[in-house]
Amino acid sequence: MTELAGTVALVTGASSGIGAATAAALAAQGAAVALMARRADRLDEVKADIESAGGTALAVPADVTDADQVGAAVQRIVHELGRLDTVVNNAGLMRMAPAVEAPLQDWDDLVRVNVQGVLYVTRAAIPHLIDAAADSPRGVADLVTISSTAGWVARPGTAVYSLTKFGVNAFSEGIRQELIGKRVRVGVVGPGTVDTEISDHLPPDRREAFDRQTAGMVKLAPEDIADAVLYVVTRNRRVAVNHMLVRAAEQTW
Repeated sequence: MTELAGTVALVTGASSGIGAATAAALAAQGAAVALMARRADRLDEVKADIESAGGTALAVPADVTDADQVGAAVQRIVHELGRLDTVVNNAGLMRMAPAVEAPLQDWDDLVRVNVQGVLYVTRAAIPHLIDAAADSPRGVADLVTISSTAGWVARPGTAVYSLTKFGVNAFSEGIRQELIGKRVRVGVVGPGTVDTEISDHLPPDRREAFDRQTAGMVKLAPEDIADAVLYVVTRNRRVAVNHMLVRAAEQTW
């Protein structure tokens, strides 16, 4: 199937997990996929995997928390691939701790990656998404942000993480209303517990708490979230899927 043939997609946080799986899914549907993340070596591996499967990929190393790097990366993508039809804001960070114990640096990092990163990529991409929607045979472009169930339900130990996810949900809704007349759809996919590297960077005590919380749960696979993104961006232009929650079947929150 080549539902997205002739289109160009950008996926941030594409070096592993949900980002890598989403990039592969979009490429399998015919999109040329730009891969953005900090880890250039991992991007090259994802690029090679996509190309070995017959797809087209461009590795664009950049830090989403640096507006200048993001702007230059988006310009490079449009220059080399010709357009930009789909953006998936996937780059994200998770930190867990009670507010009275949490290092302020963790809070700063959460805001930089989960909020500012989404803002910088979205701001750089919107003009190109509008242009693509205007001349695309599909008649539409898509901006999708990967949020979290934490963007709907706040829990102890994740107050600031939830703040960032609630925030990008609100940002997405505001942008959605601004872009309705431009034929750019704006959607949010909120994953539950996914088996990715995101929890590997937690301190040992927080990782232990996370493991206890999810013990016995069959976690989602990154491909499950990639499927959700693919569903959102392949609907007929008359259909806008604005919010989607995808939980592990045993997840209670």
